Amino acid sequence: MAQTNPSHAQRIAALRARAREEITKGALTKDYPLDAAQSVAVLNQALATEIVCVLRYQFHYFMATGIHSQSVKDEFKEHARDEQEHAERIAERIKQLGGKPEMNPDVLTSLSHSEYKEGSSLADMIREDLIAERIAVESYREMVRFFGERDPTSRILMEDILSKEEEHADDLTDLLFAVEPQTGEKPRPLYFPDEVPGRTGESADGKPRQ
Repeated sequence: MAQTNPSHAQRIAALRARAREEITKGALTKDYPLDAAQSVAVLNQALATEIVCVLRYQFHYFMATGIHSQSVKDEFKEHARDEQEHAERIAERIKQLGGKPEMNPDVLTSLSHSEYKEGSSLADMIREDLIAERIAVESYREMVRFFGERDPTSRILMEDILSKEEEHADDLTDLLFAVEPQTGEKPRPLYFPDEVPGRTGESADGKPRQ
């Protein structure tokens, strides 16, 4: 005897029963199309990257000195807040997928895609943060492609964070370089060479200070 397909009402009843049986899994349902453990691992790399960025920006905020430092300190502080918010959102998504946000200091640097680089001058700090943001941008684009249409919630989350990291990179580029106003080209260093390691005693045009 041929089997009949379950009716809509039967499918709904089965769905409700399964939801009750698997209630401890939270938002992670049986039809999640990716390997949940792999998704959690990818998101934990993003989480570690954000936490390392928070720490680096906070260090730069407290250590920045020089005649240009106050506006740059404000930028560092704002970026640190943004990265902290990103970390919290990623941690929440990891929890939704049934995983554990990895916050063990012993393993964070090994999971992070960006490095914790202190920098020895104001310009050096900005440069290290810009490098880290560019790494994050490239990494998060890969993550967006990984989640794709199979996990649109995680994809949209990472797209949103990616957009903010691109904004950060643009902000830091504006801090580090100034465009030649006459030509609109030929970027020049915005900060004095004595704020760059190994370039002490020179003026902005590269000549010895009087």
